[in-house]
Amino acid sequence: MAACSIGASKKFPDGNIVGQSVGLGHVLRDQSNFEVPSDKWQTIKVAIVGGGVAGLSAAWKLSKNNFNDYVLLELEKEIGGTSRSGTGTPVGYPWGAHYLPVPFQENGELISLLDEMSLVEGRNANGDLIVGEQYLCREPEERVFYKGRWYEGLYLHAGESEDDKRQFAEFQKQIDAWVNWRDAKGRRAFVVPVANCSNDETVTSLDRLSFGDWLRQNGFTSERLSWYCDYACRDDYGLKLEQTSAWAGLFYFCSRVRRSGVESQPFITFPEGNGRFVNHLFDRVKNNVRKSQMVVSIAPNKKGVDVICLADDQLRGFHCEKIIFASPMFTAPYVIRGFNDDAPFAANEFQHNAWFVANLFLNDRPKPRFARDFPLAWDNVLYESPSLGYVNATHQKGIDYGPTTLTYYYPMCHEEEGRTKLFNYTWRELADVCLTDVARAHPEIYDLCDRLDIMRWGHAMISPRPNFLWSGVREKAMLPWRNIHFAHTDLSGIALFEEAFYHGVRAAGETYTSASKRS
Repeated sequence: MAACSIGASKKFPDGNIVGQSVGLGHVLRDQSNFEVPSDKWQTIKVAIVGGGVAGLSAAWKLSKNNFNDYVLLELEKEIGGTSRSGTGTPVGYPWGAHYLPVPFQENGELISLLDEMSLVEGRNANGDLIVGEQYLCREPEERVFYKGRWYEGLYLHAGESEDDKRQFAEFQKQIDAWVNWRDAKGRRAFVVPVANCSNDETVTSLDRLSFGDWLRQNGFTSERLSWYCDYACRDDYGLKLEQTSAWAGLFYFCSRVRRSGVESQPFITFPEGNGRFVNHLFDRVKNNVRKSQMVVSIAPNKKGVDVICLADDQLRGFHCEKIIFASPMFTAPYVIRGFNDDAPFAANEFQHNAWFVANLFLNDRPKPRFARDFPLAWDNVLYESPSLGYVNATHQKGIDYGPTTLTYYYPMCHEEEGRTKLFNYTWRELADVCLTDVARAHPEIYDLCDRLDIMRWGHAMISPRPNFLWSGVREKAMLPWRNIHFAHTDLSGIALFEEAFYHGVRAAGETYTSASKRS
């Protein structure tokens, strides 16, 4: 992570660290007592704590059921969590998640959202979803930079040996076998959402291995294949190969493939990434949303649950029947009173990793270094880098010339105490890391980049490490506890839009049903 110094001849862009209220979040560690003035209390049936995708999805589901006696409380000034986006010229850009694979036909609730957004054109003869071509990632989708050249795709075929080819083909056979696998109840080994996966020991035992161990046990020693699998783990989980559960590693490759021999589901994407979904959900529920509201206390009692918020140095309280807790699970002991006295689940088992995301605002796009270089793609990966490379925001709009925005992703999984180091670095040092890395492929980046803003995600994603996913802790955390219903992508152990959406809708269904019965 040590930043390289920029020579005096190189222009350095303007920029800032933007986003998360780190200091505010850490106030929760103090476990203070809060007294709300009597005239600052409000009675409401349901409060949703957290305005990420899970919280927004819960609110969306409640509103769809014409249940509007709820409030959504969000800590930040902007809604959406790691799916939020920014606005700019010529297009918007993501600050985190940037695509959604087309869901299988069985994922009815998610398909209803896509229908509502007018993204769906119909169904094919097999009943599978047909999404408008303009919303599917356009070609070229991916390229990788290796030893001074850009090559097509993510797996590096250029210069591979016969043994590399053999191992890659065998790996694909293993993936096909798992895609086709079914348990005695007809359930797949790996599918989205995780709740529909088989819990057969044949599959869940994979969670006791790292993905690196699984590769070695199956004779996969190819450096290229190892890099490819390591990239997959860093991309979806923010973890290295050896840090990732083998179950999670195989889930990445199998869960979005309908059957063996076919490609993974195509990506739905927009310049602003999953911010398009966030903005749609927010537009449907905005009258019930309260931003910049730090929930400092959730206190279950005989009548329901009391929620206390801090905003602009003012305390406000809500007397509620039910709570949907749509914040990361590790925060539960800090904000829920009495949690540790009668803990319903081991919150410390939900461990997260740190990232930083940088948006580089360019006055023009990089030029090819060689005539035979594969052209600028949507996703541009640097083979010999701890980063994930960058996504080109203007790609989906077909704007192939002139100014653009590149979104650069850097998981801190290569660093000991990565979260601490991330927040100790200045903007200049993090910008230095980003520009030095990108400059290996694009030496002219210093002249092209006018501005570089950075968002630090201290608790970006749940970490599907070995012995976590099928340890039983997730299942316990999904159970309601003292009128509190938990809803977050943490509960799947996999940080995906589909998983957050699933848990938000599930929790909303639970609270809506019980609250309606009381009415």
